[in-house]
Amino acid sequence: MPGAAAAPIPMLSGLSAVAERFNKYILDLWGVLHDGVRPYPGVVETLRELKRRRKRTIVLSNGPRRAASLVRRTGEIGITPDLYDELHSSGEETWRLLRERPVPAMAALGHRVFMIAPERDRDLLDGLDLEVAASPAAASFLLATGLAHAAETVADYEQALAAGAAHGRPMVCANPDLEVVREGVREFCAGALAARYEALGGAVRYVGKPHPAVYQTCLARLDAVARSRIVAVGDSLRTDVAGAAGVGVDSLLVLGGIHAEELAGAADSRPDPARLAAACAKAGQWPTYAVPAFTW
Repeated sequence: MPGAAAAPIPMLSGLSAVAERFNKYILDLWGVLHDGVRPYPGVVETLRELKRRRKRTIVLSNGPRRAASLVRRTGEIGITPDLYDELHSSGEETWRLLRERPVPAMAALGHRVFMIAPERDRDLLDGLDLEVAASPAAASFLLATGLAHAAETVADYEQALAAGAAHGRPMVCANPDLEVVREGVREFCAGALAARYEALGGAVRYVGKPHPAVYQTCLARLDAVARSRIVAVGDSLRTDVAGAAGVGVDSLLVLGGIHAEELAGAADSRPDPARLAAACAKAGQWPTYAVPAFTW
């Protein structure tokens, strides 16, 4: 059963060991395909090999930006659209939910938003019937996509978060990730802001991995195929492995991403299986397979 504890977790040398087991691949972006600046070694060649074998690939990112924006940015750093079939993001999912308001919780948000975001994410509001509020008190809800600057911490937003929680404003978190690693440096994500907001008593609606809705969007695009023939590849136990288990598909954990330091490994080495087992037990999540890096 995907996500269930098993001993030991199969440690693969590369994707080729299980490639024929699966027809469809849901691929994480940051931490698997690139480090925020450039592709990891072997990634482009592995994507080309999946294409050559006619495997269908959907990149699923917790990036809080529209899909078209992420496609452009990903292409700029060397992972061009011809290397995968589709790209979906938590930002795109958030935009759709705010436009369509398909569930009562989203319909009740109102139309005045206080946004906590870097400038690059503000196109997430394009085409939406929303008015930007100057303060949390003046808003009907908060929208968090991330910290404005890489050097900032969650503490820099304490005043805004406390005000929003005190006024009972709900938050939409467009990226449930707590952090990412950019060229070896950890940066906080919107999920860390949302966690603090909840600690202050605020209500948060998360959009993205590991929550099932964003996977359902991807699964609907994979045509009719048994879930046993689908694998989700990611570098996070908390989001990628948990998300795969939540929708009943296998998972392949890339060990050279967010957990690399914890496992005392890197993209070109094999982490200690005992450390991996301990990390999985701590997280309560067990991948179907593990691999040092997304290579063939």
